[in-house]
Amino acid sequence: QVQLVESGGGLVQVGGSLNLSCAASGPAFTSYAMGWFRQALGKEREFVAAINWAYGSSQYADSVKGRFTISRDNAKNTVALQMNSLKPEDTAIYYCANDKRSSYITRADAYDYWGQGTQVTVSS
Repeated sequence: QVQLVESGGGLVQVGGSLNLSCAASGPAFTSYAMGWFRQALGKEREFVAAINWAYGSSQYADSVKGRFTISRDNAKNTVALQMNSLKPEDTAIYYCANDKRSSYITRADAYDYWGQGTQVTVSS
């Protein structure tokens, strides 16, 4: 089993910043990639960003490119999402996910484990 615990969510004003963190633990933890997804109220879960665990290459949704940065710390088994220039449409629950083997890292069905999520609210 793998446990993923997100932290860092909260309430922020438009244009502000937040840094989300996800800590992975468990004897079964291995990773091809780690990803962040989000789900706004009444909408489907959507891809935000992902990072290849070994090489550090990353991908982003078009809606967050240039504003969000994903990073990882292999030694600590953590992944972070730095979010800048936040907009009201970024309001959602943000989920961290662990992909053990699939290269389709922008797809939610490629991920094997999910955290409980952390709420991000951007007020205008």
